[in-house]
Amino acid sequence: MSHPMNTPANRRALLRTAAVLPAVAVAGTALGGGTAAAAQGTGTDLPDFAPVPLAAKGPAINDAGYYVGRIDGNLHWVTDGYYQAMFLSTREGVVLVDAPPTIGHNLLRAIADVTRANGRPSQVTHLVYSHSHADHAGASSILGKDVVRIGHAECRRLLLRDGDPNRPAPTVTFKDRYTLEVGGERLELTYHGPNHSPDNIFVHAPEHRTLMVVDVLYPGWVPFKNLAVSQDIPAWLRAQDIAMGYPWRTLVGGHLGRLGVRADGDLQRAYTADLEAAARASMDLDPGPYFAKYGPQGNSWAIFKTYLDAVAAQAAAPVIAKYNGVLAAADVFTLDNAAAMVESLRIDAGILGPFSTRP
Repeated sequence: MSHPMNTPANRRALLRTAAVLPAVAVAGTALGGGTAAAAQGTGTDLPDFAPVPLAAKGPAINDAGYYVGRIDGNLHWVTDGYYQAMFLSTREGVVLVDAPPTIGHNLLRAIADVTRANGRPSQVTHLVYSHSHADHAGASSILGKDVVRIGHAECRRLLLRDGDPNRPAPTVTFKDRYTLEVGGERLELTYHGPNHSPDNIFVHAPEHRTLMVVDVLYPGWVPFKNLAVSQDIPAWLRAQDIAMGYPWRTLVGGHLGRLGVRADGDLQRAYTADLEAAARASMDLDPGPYFAKYGPQGNSWAIFKTYLDAVAAQAAAPVIAKYNGVLAAADVFTLDNAAAMVESLRIDAGILGPFSTRP
């Protein structure tokens, strides 16, 4: 017998209940069908962690479990409070950027909301992959086999390797730049090298002054754990600067409940700069106590684990203190982010502290 939460209706209900967020002023105009869920509470009763600042929260999710709004003109965005996608409604069909599985079929419902209102075709004709990861591309299969899928050449290689039927590989690929023009609308796709993933691209809608870059900037929040589980930390840090070099007014970051403004990018860069400075300052922590405790057992991994954990904790403490109440979840993921920064300083920057070349 299947578990009762495995039915589509119950899964939608679970996500809808979890995604209720207080409405705040954000870029974009609500277009979602259904009654917006009422904001619940002030956030002061959250267990275990500090309250989420009001400025980090997005618009209320509707009864079906999503919010859809206009960014500018025919450019729209949709979120379930956890993930985000972006789409252009054109004269010839819809261009969708990313297909997060947590939003799933609500992507099609959100598109229908918009196209019913503007009289344009609701068929998704093109899907752009920001990158290959399943949490952003895993609902691609619901669009059918005829949609034109577009991504970086490395995205195609990775998806062919993964063989996931929910993420068909793109058939249109590029190496550096690609201009997508459909029905009078335009997106500029650019690859600036590996960062969060080997294939992550920047999607720019210049006429709408909007940039979508996923898992690089997190408006109102600290980055996801381990610096967004990025595969190249120095390049991920540079990607923040590259993103801020675009002339955008609105950012679609791919995660959480609201759009970004330029101040969000400045704030995250300040957070990561403070985190890097704190990690650098902690790299000379005395490893003696850890050798003394675990050396007699010959447990080398225990020495390194406890030492590196202590370095990360020392680096994280002042950053958590500074950003609690400023960036949401500063107390949730900063320790993990500090650990990732410490490892990057060791292996990428060659800052080895007491483990540098033996005299």
